[in-house]
Amino acid sequence: MELDMSLNPRVNSLEPSKTAVIAEQATDLQQAGIPVISLTTGQPDFDTPSIIAKAGIRAIEGSCTKYTPIAGTAELRTAICHKLKEENGISYTPDEILVSNGAKQSIFQAVLAVCSPGDEVIIPAPYWVSYLDIARLADATPVILETNISQKFLLDPKQLVLMLNEKSRLLILCSPSNPTGSVYPRELLLQIAEIVASHPRLLVLSDEIYEHIIYAPAEHTSFAVLPNMWERTLTINGFSKTFAMTGWRLGYLAGPRHFVAACAKIQSQSTSCASSISQAAGVAALGLGKGGGKEVSDMVNAYKERRDFLIKSFKQLQGVKNSVPQGAFYLFLDFSSYYGLEAEGFGMIDGSESLCCYLLSKAQVISLPGGISPR
Repeated sequence: MELDMSLNPRVNSLEPSKTAVIAEQATDLQQAGIPVISLTTGQPDFDTPSIIAKAGIRAIEGSCTKYTPIAGTAELRTAICHKLKEENGISYTPDEILVSNGAKQSIFQAVLAVCSPGDEVIIPAPYWVSYLDIARLADATPVILETNISQKFLLDPKQLVLMLNEKSRLLILCSPSNPTGSVYPRELLLQIAEIVASHPRLLVLSDEIYEHIIYAPAEHTSFAVLPNMWERTLTINGFSKTFAMTGWRLGYLAGPRHFVAACAKIQSQSTSCASSISQAAGVAALGLGKGGGKEVSDMVNAYKERRDFLIKSFKQLQGVKNSVPQGAFYLFLDFSSYYGLEAEGFGMIDGSESLCCYLLSKAQVISLPGGISPR
């Protein structure tokens, strides 16, 4: 008898995370002694601030190593509520907070909890690569709303209106954006909120993981603070980017109790609680003060210096277009003027993937293709 090796159709429909695949290739090359420069995973190159790391060490030494409640410790959820009230102007109670193993898990559970088969998830492009397949895992249909560089990669409310219908269930907004660094101004968010309010089934997943990595004069506005949007908004945030805590795996969802409880049910049957050690460190992180205090502002100042240097440098390259990022730590560059050209010793550059191959072969720089197919 031959073993049945078939897989769940949902799994067969997925693509591996492009970012993770390319990052692993970079690691393999580095371990083989090839001196590559990896511009792949969205990860700060700073160490976790020592006050946060020491809180984690104290948690280990103090035997804070047991399971916590599924939703997270009361101390951390209370601290998150205080942060959201003081920094974002949004009021939540601890039972409206769910702490998870990173913001990605928070997003996954939120989409799975609110979307039914056939529902549509509106995703402005360019987008973080995992949004698409997370929607598919929920048997929802991702619908791509294209933006363009001339509008700073911000969605056009008129185009949003044309896309929405009775199947529209979730609009995903990421501000500051991965991968463009665009920041949605309050005035535009108000227009979007007015459109959302006219569709009874439509919710908004507001991915705010980069909220404190932002460059003046841009300002962050949480979608849930807008008129009549609290009950429609699932706010996603975490500790990875702001506090350079990617390996600690700590994120959270804030939203109406009904939706948060549904996400907690999913988490209870998968990973259970987040690490007790990471949660103790998270309390210390939120204790640094508004926006992470000096520890975070120093990192943000360094990101801004790098951004300014790169923007100035790329302006000297003929045919390269960019929208100056107002937040996060990415540059989403338009090299399309080079497509169709023959590169000596390489061949035709016919798109973003072959351009990345060219950069790797000629300069040992590993980058991510921006023209990833909506498939």
